[in-house]
Amino acid sequence: MTTASGRCHRRADCRLCGSTRVSQVLSLEPTPPANAFVPAAMLEQPQQCFPLDIFFCQDCSHVQMLDVVDPCELFENYVYVSGTSPVFVKHFENYAADIRASFAPPARSLVVDIGSNDGTLLGFFGAAGHRVLGIDPARDIARIATEAGIETLCGFFTRDLADTIRAGYGPAAVVTANNVFAHVDDLGDVARGVRDLLAPEGVFVFEVSYLVDVFENTLFDTIYHEHLAYHSVKPLIGFLARNGLELIEAFRVGSHGGSLRAVAQLQGGPRPVGGSVGAALAEEARLGLDKAETFHAFAHHIDALKAELAILLKRLKADGRRIAGFGAPAKATTLMYHFGLGADVIDYIVDDSPLKQGLYTPGLHIPVVSSSAIAERAPDYLLILAWNFAPSIIARHTTFRQGGGHFILPLPRVEVV
Repeated sequence: MTTASGRCHRRADCRLCGSTRVSQVLSLEPTPPANAFVPAAMLEQPQQCFPLDIFFCQDCSHVQMLDVVDPCELFENYVYVSGTSPVFVKHFENYAADIRASFAPPARSLVVDIGSNDGTLLGFFGAAGHRVLGIDPARDIARIATEAGIETLCGFFTRDLADTIRAGYGPAAVVTANNVFAHVDDLGDVARGVRDLLAPEGVFVFEVSYLVDVFENTLFDTIYHEHLAYHSVKPLIGFLARNGLELIEAFRVGSHGGSLRAVAQLQGGPRPVGGSVGAALAEEARLGLDKAETFHAFAHHIDALKAELAILLKRLKADGRRIAGFGAPAKATTLMYHFGLGADVIDYIVDDSPLKQGLYTPGLHIPVVSSSAIAERAPDYLLILAWNFAPSIIARHTTFRQGGGHFILPLPRVEVV
């Protein structure tokens, strides 16, 4: 399938193993690109919606989206920056410390971050004495990171770029890719690029939304056009091996509601395969993630949550309650479209990122404002769209609660605080 604009196409085979035995297991409401926020001057221009259909590979059991939106449209004007979230700054500080403690990259060795965003993670490696290099296609963010002292190449990571980096900077002791290894259609080219760039004892560390958490905690809102792959360990082992890499660790971490931190080395590298890999495989088998029917049941569960939240919000609106949203992450676009959370339900959305304030949400065009609106406009309920940060959001807004305000969490279960 290709849209009329040609900005989206549907591939016919599995992204990891190339099999054409793929079957659709979940269909969400089509949406515009999840980060396509618009200024007031563009509200009259229609935004095209693209399919959000999920497919299961019957040969390697990889779960994925086959509709591929032009990556330039998704990433060149990106508005998410890691540094605006205190939770993520701390996460990346601990992440860098864990890698250094576990894998001991040599002093002054090169650390490369694919999809480096504003350079938050690389900043911690740089402070520890490593040479650092970021790669990111978001032009403004790459420029700002470079100006802040984190050299960032503006572009997409490819095998050709990896060869250029190795020639100019030498091999990398560490290559990281956080919440980007699910974003790429041609993952084989990226994996081969990492293989070419790594030093003989180097490690490739990447974090992705973990299919186990998506399934167990109903994280369906992490399904949007940037996320083409929904990774689990079993398919990754074979995919990495086919591209000259070996998975040696598979840890679960709490970021984004539940993620997988995978560690790979060159095939035949110096480290043994850790017990975390076998443990992950056993858990995935227990949950039935290698069976298509598991995801059909998942779709029914999502529908039940949608109905439960709709009943709650309809009652509150009928009682004259004012409802605002809190947080405008990319996944809120999926959540709002699939659960029917339009301007008739949410008056406005509070977000701490200056890059989003003053803009309107993709497609539904709900205004995004600063957190000062909570005191100024006094909503009765705040629907936490960035629900994975709910504890820290609730803790920071005790005045709102003390004044009689309530929080609503839509996921992983509907809850009023």
